[in-house]
This record gives sequence, structure tokens and C-alpha cells, in this order.
Amino acid sequence: MPPYSAFGCTLQKEIEKMEHKILEIPLNDVIKIRHEVMWPKKPIDYVRLPNDEKGRHFGLFINNELVSVISLFIENSEAQFRKFATLEKHQGKGHGTILLNEIMTIAEKSKLSKIWCNARVEKSAFYEKFGMQATDKTFEKGGIMYVIMEKVF
Repeated sequence: MPPYSAFGCTLQKEIEKMEHKILEIPLNDVIKIRHEVMWPKKPIDYVRLPNDEKGRHFGLFINNELVSVISLFIENSEAQFRKFATLEKHQGKGHGTILLNEIMTIAEKSKLSKIWCNARVEKSAFYEKFGMQATDKTFEKGGIMYVIMEKVF
């Protein structure tokens, strides 16, 4: 991560000073953040997934505040992560990176063949930093273009 000067400290040092933890969390906690970040003008059910009950849901806490969430769905030897969201006031601070790195570690330790996601096209460069590559599969939802990205292990 490139240094970012803030009051004489790098952003990385600021993140290290904060107490962070990643926990598997209840679906209802995930839904609240998904709704607030991703589709706040839609009904809350818009951010629910038909298979949410089958997923594992993770949250990143900074100083005991839930700031970022992600859901992981494993089927056969593949995993899909979905509904990755970080509270707006915490975006751009590396918190999402910490959480996604943990998800990638879980996928690797689980001996999966690949992990994939539906990425907003304008966010695809972020996922490339984790070794993910865009496929030729794209689609539109709610006026937003998505590309399927994957990392093969």
C-alpha cells in the first residue's frame, strides 16, 4: 500500500494503530450495512440474496465498530463472494482490503479451485490487486454494469 501522509504518519501506520478484528457475523448485521452502502434508496429486501442462509458472513470491526462486510458462498470446489460493502466514512482507508485478504486466505486454505465475484466494472481494478482477472461475462443490474471476475488457485 503506498504511503499517504496524514499528520506526519502513513495511512498504513494509522491502520496498524487501530484495533481491528474480523469475525463471522449474523446475517442481519450484514444486511444493515449492505443496504446503507449499496442500495440505500431501494427497499431493504433488495439487498437480500435467495441463498443468504447458506452463506458465511464476515465483518471487519475497527475499535468495535462494524465497518465492512462480505458474504462468502462455497459450492463444490468454488467460492463466490458477494455484497462486499464498507461504510462510506471508512472507504479508502484499507479496511476493505484487510477483509478481502482474509476471504482470499479462507478460500486458499479451503483448497478451493477458484473464487469469483460480480464486480462493478468501475471497481474491477481494485479486485485485480488480489490476483483476480476479468472474464468476458458482463451484465447490468439497476443501471450498473458488472463484470464477473475470478481467481483460479
